[in-house]
Amino acid sequence: MRIDIISAVPQVLSGPLDHSIVGKARENELVEVHIHDLRDYSEDKHRKVDDYPYGGGAGMVLTPQPIFSCIEHLTDQRDYDEIIFPAPDGDVFTQEDANALSISQNLMFLCGHYKGVDQRVRDQLITREYSMGDYVLSGGELPAMTMTDAIVRLLPGVLGDAESALTDSFQDGLLEGPVYTRPATFRGLEVPKVLRSGDHQKVNQWRLEQSLERTRKVRPEMYKKFRNEQ
Repeated sequence: MRIDIISAVPQVLSGPLDHSIVGKARENELVEVHIHDLRDYSEDKHRKVDDYPYGGGAGMVLTPQPIFSCIEHLTDQRDYDEIIFPAPDGDVFTQEDANALSISQNLMFLCGHYKGVDQRVRDQLITREYSMGDYVLSGGELPAMTMTDAIVRLLPGVLGDAESALTDSFQDGLLEGPVYTRPATFRGLEVPKVLRSGDHQKVNQWRLEQSLERTRKVRPEMYKKFRNEQ
């Protein structure tokens, strides 16, 4: 898989994508992640990429020229399954979306900044818009990195244990229950006996019960949906 990320502040992206799961996946050539500085595509002599909004109002807006130039440069070289724009008014990004995008060959993220991007960019170039939730961030860089991480960890060979991603929260419509590791007793606190029993059937049943209970308490709407689909 190849992922291209376009940003007016690419420095924000370089660190997190170089380490941990995504960094190792890049090192092992399981994914390519390319970061593009939007200012490199500006035709303004000062490499300007933003301007005041028509009609007045606070904030600055990313101008269409450098965005069109950058995206057209990339799409001339390869086809993209999706060109994604993180936006507060987009569809809420879910695990189901991450699963679907993980089978793509080429993905592109355009990171907004300031007050957003010229609407003509969204109308003409963007194929998917995702929100991280009901709040506003300073730019699309953090959402782009979040989605990249969620997608890359699903790629074959990225996680040491392929089953790990399949048992994450949301994969089966429920939140994951509690997990424990050694020692069996720590400061008087014990790991549940069923997890030490060696009875896999009982362990699986306990985990399902814990998952159901946690989902019921924390995400009642998810719990109700899960029950209705059974």
